[in-house]
Amino acid sequence: MERFKSNGGEHVNNAYDPTLDDPFYEASFPNGENRTVRPSVVSAFGHDTLDRVPHIDFYRNAGSVSGHRAVRPSLQELHDVFQKVSAHLSVNDGETSDGTPSDDLESAAPVDKSQGGVKFGWIRGVLVRCMLNIWGVMLFIRLSWVFGQAGWGLGIVVILLSCVVTVITGLSMSAICTNGVVRGGGAYYLISRSLGPEFGGSIGLIFAFANAVAVAMYVVGFAETVVDLLKDNALLMVDELNDIRIVGCITVVLLLGISVAGMEWEAKAQIILLIILLVAIVNVFVGTFIPATNDKKAKGFFNYNTKIFLENFAPDFRKGESFFSVFAIFFPAATGILAGANISGDLRDAQKAIPKGTLLAILITGVTYLAVALCVSATVLRDATGNLNDTVALGTLCDGSSAIACELGYNFSSCAVEKCNFGLMNNFQVHSDDYGVWVCPGFTCQRSQSLPAKTPENKRIFSNSVSPQALCKDNIYKALHFFAKGHGKNNEPIRGYVLTFVISVAFILIGDLNAIAPIISNFFLASYALINFSCFHASYAKSPGWRPGYKYYNMWLSLFGALLCCVVMFVINWWAALLTYAIEFLLYIYVTVKKPNVNWGSSTQAVTFVSAVSNALSLTAVEDHVKNFRPQILALTGSARSRPALLDLAHSFSKTYGLCLTCEVFVGPRSEALQEMNASMEKNQQWLRKTKRKAFYAAVACDKFREGTDSLLQASGLGRLKPNTLMMGFKKDWRTAGTESVQSYVGILHDAFDYEYGTVILRMNQGLDVSHFVEAEDEMLKAAKEQQVLENEITPSGGKSRGLFRKSRNSSQQVLTTRVCGPPPEHVAKMNERLLEASAQFKKKQPKGTIDVWWLFDDGGLTLLLPYILTTRKKWKNSKLRIFIAGLPGRGELDKMEMKSLLKKFRIDCTDITVIDDIHLRPTSDSLQELEEMIEPFRLHEGVKDTAEAEALKGEWSWKITDEELNTFEEKTHLQVRLNELLQKNSKSANLIIVSMPIARKESVSDYLYMAWLDILTKDLPPTLLIRGNHKSVLTFYS
Repeated sequence: MERFKSNGGEHVNNAYDPTLDDPFYEASFPNGENRTVRPSVVSAFGHDTLDRVPHIDFYRNAGSVSGHRAVRPSLQELHDVFQKVSAHLSVNDGETSDGTPSDDLESAAPVDKSQGGVKFGWIRGVLVRCMLNIWGVMLFIRLSWVFGQAGWGLGIVVILLSCVVTVITGLSMSAICTNGVVRGGGAYYLISRSLGPEFGGSIGLIFAFANAVAVAMYVVGFAETVVDLLKDNALLMVDELNDIRIVGCITVVLLLGISVAGMEWEAKAQIILLIILLVAIVNVFVGTFIPATNDKKAKGFFNYNTKIFLENFAPDFRKGESFFSVFAIFFPAATGILAGANISGDLRDAQKAIPKGTLLAILITGVTYLAVALCVSATVLRDATGNLNDTVALGTLCDGSSAIACELGYNFSSCAVEKCNFGLMNNFQVHSDDYGVWVCPGFTCQRSQSLPAKTPENKRIFSNSVSPQALCKDNIYKALHFFAKGHGKNNEPIRGYVLTFVISVAFILIGDLNAIAPIISNFFLASYALINFSCFHASYAKSPGWRPGYKYYNMWLSLFGALLCCVVMFVINWWAALLTYAIEFLLYIYVTVKKPNVNWGSSTQAVTFVSAVSNALSLTAVEDHVKNFRPQILALTGSARSRPALLDLAHSFSKTYGLCLTCEVFVGPRSEALQEMNASMEKNQQWLRKTKRKAFYAAVACDKFREGTDSLLQASGLGRLKPNTLMMGFKKDWRTAGTESVQSYVGILHDAFDYEYGTVILRMNQGLDVSHFVEAEDEMLKAAKEQQVLENEITPSGGKSRGLFRKSRNSSQQVLTTRVCGPPPEHVAKMNERLLEASAQFKKKQPKGTIDVWWLFDDGGLTLLLPYILTTRKKWKNSKLRIFIAGLPGRGELDKMEMKSLLKKFRIDCTDITVIDDIHLRPTSDSLQELEEMIEPFRLHEGVKDTAEAEALKGEWSWKITDEELNTFEEKTHLQVRLNELLQKNSKSANLIIVSMPIARKESVSDYLYMAWLDILTKDLPPTLLIRGNHKSVLTFYS
């Protein structure tokens, strides 16, 4: 008995057990031939074949106790060139026994300095500004209260903890600022350019809001002082709370006018304010050495005294206060460290100015806070009545908190039972009452600088200066773009000022400094946490682009700073912290969904890349397992827009869970092809992103199409992330395309089988290629743009063209007509309409219907897996699976039960299983006649020639179909015709038909005969997929 053996000697499957084959017997065929065949195959298909029908034994694990594991023929065995030998069949299993840029102006040209923009150095621009903001309202009207509540022991901890947060944040900010040119936008710029627009946009908005609220805090502090003066002189207008609101609103209106005057005026004014403020701070220290009068002693001030200092060491929290509530009220005093960074666009050299000025400001102001606080703690009692008559004889012994006062000659014991108005715990104006006349002007000036200092920072975030880098100008939040418009030589954003003004007034109406301060603390801590995390993230990514000029930072210290900020936020107020992060998360989601078209080279991109490489490498160490198989599609779509139906179906298979490559081969001279390919790369990938196709675009340039496809098949992918399934369209014009084109197409299929790819061919009667529509659309858009340019040149100011320009105007109107052809004939227009409709068929939701799966040959399960995947997609949820299998005559019910059991084990539902037991019947004469007409132009007809002439014809027309070939593969040819008849009968109304693809053995089946098989098999059917897996299991019923 003659058998076939593969010439691919390396493809030997030792797991194959020939004893599992059905017994052979002699069968008679209609043409009179007698052959030895396997009954299970010949009964179903009418001819002997190595292909096996789907069976449960192919999917068992080795050593299965429930049944013997069968091994299906390998793809190489079906496809390789075979030689006739007298031997048993040697089969290779192939598997082991285990089975357009938006309004982002990042690259804008530098602003011409000659246009008059104000630029500051590190002292005026950063140091002075940071000190003015850090020496905030807390220095004069809350620092004494903080040390009264916490004592100077925990009070020092409060200041040091604030300084730790600000110093770590300052180091992180310095590193980020020196990693490239820093432009306007402050904290928003730093975070957005480091972590990306999602984080930068969310925290930038929160930070801008915090700055606006800070304006309210400073103004309310100023109003408190003014109202205290009015109260002392009996000049209250309504009551204390409403007077604070009135004075605050009037003040913020006046200071808005100062800000509108411009940055240069505001900077000069701040120098004057700083001088007055420094004098006031010096006055505090000087006042501690001036001998205390009886009036001051009655109010608790006694100059330096060791006993007072020791008495004030321990905490004495009252009215529900705690360490962290006191810290929350004090922390805004440390939030001015970003004052310099917030006007980074107005600095001459931001890279040098911001680190130097910020860190020096933190040092100076930190020492100042400690010195002032310790002076207060050593000179002022916690409680005092202010009554000159509350005196006792020196040396009188008292109990409780008034013991020290008694030793100093005063009896303040009444403060234990009733509220007193003086002392550290009761009088917010300790400095002005006790330390001299310069203190009141000092902190009045300090508060007066709040809006001029804070509003320019805020407007750099809500808007921008001459350097277009802020939130509104980046156009991340469309609604805020209105506030980006600037006025004057410094591009002052008046609208941004007004927005800040409105927010400030809203919080001024609260009228309580202790209520406003924790809100600011929460927002600033969130901002500082992200600045620190930005530095850590950029360092952790180890991107070559992370090269900060400032070297005195540590990534782990930055991470510690970020975690510290988060912990402090939650300890201060857990629900406010949750609310802050909820708002930030919602803003993050908004920006993520909107996907602003910006690319800032963020560390998020770098970490994503590192993670992708790391995960890809880790996958290489893990062997593939059938349970984790997923189709990785390499789709030969040409341009991403050329075959939308093919791309949509491929995308449905992979979705976001698998790899999908849409590939194009540029054929032609290398120089021209490369130029065209390079121009299309980014364009096609952008189109995929815009249309939300989760796919990659890949292209190669080659002299021949098959060579390019061969390169794609071999080199595409990375490690385990590489395609395993080739998907392409059916070559509808194979009868007119020419021999070379057909050979190239069939050769690609052979190559795919050789590389063990699963192969999928999509056929739609209307066709797939819409590239001519795409080209026409591009041509029309290009012509329309040219026409618009010409018209703009003709009428530059919007007026009508006259005289000299009339000829040009006529030419511009003819651009479209000269470039774009007129309407096509009616029959062509209808064909185009049907083609366009078909091209969008898989993009829309599919109507109720069926996906008919003709699983004729066991290819590892890919023919069943792909349609199952489709049914899990929303667009295909109304399409139900129907399974058609080849069966033996007389045992249809048994075959149906076996397939039903197999599908149940695979956990794949279907509405019906149909056993086709008459596939082996001869096709009708009409169908055979249609096939004859199809292949007639490509037949050699050497049978009617003598031997010499026949051999000569074979040599000259080697690609043609010989009579010998037709006789050899007559049964397989008739099978394709018969299958089409059955498909017409059973699946004509299906939404999609999936059929096992026939395989043409190399050097045995000619290219034209194979194309005829594919054509006659899928002719006049609904959208049809021909699928052939690589004969390795992709389905399993084991857990």
